[in-house]
Amino acid sequence: MALTDIAIKSTKPRESAFKLSDGRGLQLHITPQGSRLWRWAFRHEGKQKLMALGVYPDVSLAQARDKADLARKLLATGVDPMAARKSDKIARRLAVEDTFAAVATKWWESWKAARSDSHTVYVWRRLEADVFPAIGKRPVAEIEAPELVAMMKAIEKRGALDIAKRALQTCSQIFRYAIAHGMAKRNPAVEIRPSDVLASRKKENYARVDSKELPELLRKIEVYNGSTVTRVAIKLMAMTFVRTSELIGARWEEFDLDGGRWDIPASRMKMKTPHVVPLSTQAVTLLRSLHTLTGHSALLFPGERDHQKSMSNNTILGALDRMGYAGRMTGHGFRGIASTLLHEQGWPHEHIELQLAHQERNQVSASYNHAMYLQPRAQMMQAWSNYLDGCVAGNVVPFRGKRAWHSPQLGHHCLSRRLFGLQSDRRLCSDG
Repeated sequence: MALTDIAIKSTKPRESAFKLSDGRGLQLHITPQGSRLWRWAFRHEGKQKLMALGVYPDVSLAQARDKADLARKLLATGVDPMAARKSDKIARRLAVEDTFAAVATKWWESWKAARSDSHTVYVWRRLEADVFPAIGKRPVAEIEAPELVAMMKAIEKRGALDIAKRALQTCSQIFRYAIAHGMAKRNPAVEIRPSDVLASRKKENYARVDSKELPELLRKIEVYNGSTVTRVAIKLMAMTFVRTSELIGARWEEFDLDGGRWDIPASRMKMKTPHVVPLSTQAVTLLRSLHTLTGHSALLFPGERDHQKSMSNNTILGALDRMGYAGRMTGHGFRGIASTLLHEQGWPHEHIELQLAHQERNQVSASYNHAMYLQPRAQMMQAWSNYLDGCVAGNVVPFRGKRAWHSPQLGHHCLSRRLFGLQSDRRLCSDG
């Protein structure tokens, strides 16, 4: 006979466990301690099984019958109801443990070991600010490309186009981590290109003079009557063609003057990759002279008011403006001039691009290393300083090949001898 609530409540425990049957496999097991446990008996693939449905009265008689009916229907399709329930329980657990934010945390802990503290903190803050609010609570295996597009669009709305692109790149790394650890089967980030969903930004072209005007510019720098330290900064920018921020933030600890080398740490580079600048003999002479002025500071170019901070990034631009190059030349313009002339001189493209620390990797992308081609780059940088000397002296002649030609009589140190207004030997450095 079918069970009733009255019959269940009136049944007393016995010395040993026993069961009451409701029919069609639904049973109520009663323990000697008085516990009443719902069970459903069934057979699957020839094996007898017993499925727990809950405890009475938390699960009522009607609820127990409903649960048994659902399990019976599933069994009719050939599925083991107990195995299905176990899978559902695992899926619910994974939905909590394998959210995008949880996986991203595991990825970040593994990824940060080989990165600088400042960079890892920056990436985590960007995740917290831009990515987690959009997809952080979503199971990593269920996220689709349109969700990433919506995230990028939200970042783009506030004008942070580069951050939107980097957010997608970081998400792609996290999805790869999830796939590698069995938490996802695909990477939806690779299905999107930023150019497909983000507005294009017009490339900023930094003002620069024509290469034919370079000699006159260099001569004006020589007689610039402003700050000596500013004049040195402009000269070093011309010789090394690093970015303005990389130059003005330079610290003496980064330099090996005896070895003729400047190692810029990844934390100060736009591409977050360490960068080596081979120093020509002219650059070393210039730096040794500068050390007599600012060697007491950790910075090569400390600010005039606050020596703990570097000079303003507008200092070089302001000096060029006062020389008559307002709107025609910027500190960054030296990079463009160097790139143009070095390519014309026949130096290998990959050496120039590495020295410029451009994003482009091309042939060297697979094994990119900041010290790659260091010896030929050092030769190129020496030839470049020689070429600049020739520009100042007026002894540059058109040439071909991999070396900048300058007058055999031109000393390598003419440019740097003018650093503090010293007169160069007229026999070596005069136009005549």
